[in-house]
Amino acid sequence: MKYTEEMILQSESGYCMPFEEQQGKDVELSLGYGEQTDPATGEKFFHHGIDFNVRCYTLSALASGIVSGVGNDSGHGICQTIRYGEYEVTYGNLSNVFAQFGQRVKAGQTVALSGDKLHIAVRFKGEELNPLEFLTMLYGNIQAMRQAGGHETDYFSGLELKTDYEHDKREIEELMLRFLPHYMEDLRHGTYTLPRNTEQSLRHIFTVGAMKEYFYENMPSMANPLGLGHKALPLACKVQNLLIADFLHYLALRHDVYLSTADGDVKKNSMTKP
Repeated sequence: MKYTEEMILQSESGYCMPFEEQQGKDVELSLGYGEQTDPATGEKFFHHGIDFNVRCYTLSALASGIVSGVGNDSGHGICQTIRYGEYEVTYGNLSNVFAQFGQRVKAGQTVALSGDKLHIAVRFKGEELNPLEFLTMLYGNIQAMRQAGGHETDYFSGLELKTDYEHDKREIEELMLRFLPHYMEDLRHGTYTLPRNTEQSLRHIFTVGAMKEYFYENMPSMANPLGLGHKALPLACKVQNLLIADFLHYLALRHDVYLSTADGDVKKNSMTKP
């Protein structure tokens, strides 16, 4: 399909791909768009989208848009549709949704979490498109912004944020899948508050970050208002450690849930401090 000038996606906040694959692993389709053959029955069917085997991956908004639909589909489970201009992009087979109906989103914002796989469908002015062609166009937009000196949404591209919880990463992701919505809701309603020492640590990190000129390394934009660059990587790692620690503290305090690797001392301490 040839994309006309009218079909070029415009976005004030930049552009982002749906998810980031694990380091050293290529992104691969598990099921393409169009006519397919069922491997079990040999019957032919038409697949109205593309699928990826990405289990419990965080999913991003592709550009500036608004959530136009959240529901449950008999074929693809929990689905979320986001309108980007004349485009509507649907994520299916989700395990959780973080951006609700009517919410405005920006490129790179976490909007959902995949289940055992991810289904993506795309429409332009109501007409179904091959999502792979759309994603190719989107990737071209990202490359064009890079060449023009713009800012893509992955500010730490090529670098991995290492935390103190790497050995428990998979278990923490599973716990977030179950409890993160409760955590965010309790914070929002004030039924759980950030411990004072955690809040003070966060303030200190951002103060030091400002002193070391971690902010405004790049030209600020709507997608990157602090102008973060690679210099901010140490700051991002420290913040991530504190936020994960607080999430684990919340689990212990409110749900009596601990990591399987936690010993007795850790369980005792987690009830008094993050």
